[in-house]
Amino acid sequence: MPADSVVELLERGGGSHSGGGVPCGDGGGGNDNQGTPQSVYITGMILALGGILMFFMALISAWVVRRGFPNSDWQSIELPHILGLNTLILTASSFTLVRSRRLLVRGSEADYRHWWGVTAILGMFFLVGQIIAWRQMFATRLFLATNPASSFFYVFTAAHALHVLGGIAALVVVGSRPAQHLTLETATRVAAIYWHFLAVLWLLIFTILVVGR
Repeated sequence: MPADSVVELLERGGGSHSGGGVPCGDGGGGNDNQGTPQSVYITGMILALGGILMFFMALISAWVVRRGFPNSDWQSIELPHILGLNTLILTASSFTLVRSRRLLVRGSEADYRHWWGVTAILGMFFLVGQIIAWRQMFATRLFLATNPASSFFYVFTAAHALHVLGGIAALVVVGSRPAQHLTLETATRVAAIYWHFLAVLWLLIFTILVVGR
């Protein structure tokens, strides 16, 4: 999972920056203490996101093929209403993350950390909402093996939730202490790229679930 790679990278960095102020690199051509261009981390995340996108595109392709089977046993399911609230929460978290990074650029470290923490909390709320959605599905006796529609619902939402969990871990690591080998500006950019990707990915999944239920 790419978020695990981000966490591992930040853990290796360890320590904290010296001196006052917020250590903001250029996010592109700057070098870390090892001489590694900061753009390498961003490029690595983008490549990793390509792998995630291919995985979910494969799931979507399987969903399209399975739903189109002739004489299919596909049965429409009632989606939990909380999914709409979950979508708003995850979308809001992207806006709080943008606000956080803008405050970082302005040099307001305290405000940056506040809104960064709000983003992580919203991510946790999203996961709690997904758990509630699964419990509501269980209550209506719609399980993983009930029918293809419910199976894809659980696969889509569980796979996405695991990536969100990794993203929250990355947010916590970045927000708690800057890494030695990765400037704070680059660290937040890498985490933000991943988080915004998850928000857009969820909008795609939610649309598929609504249209194809």
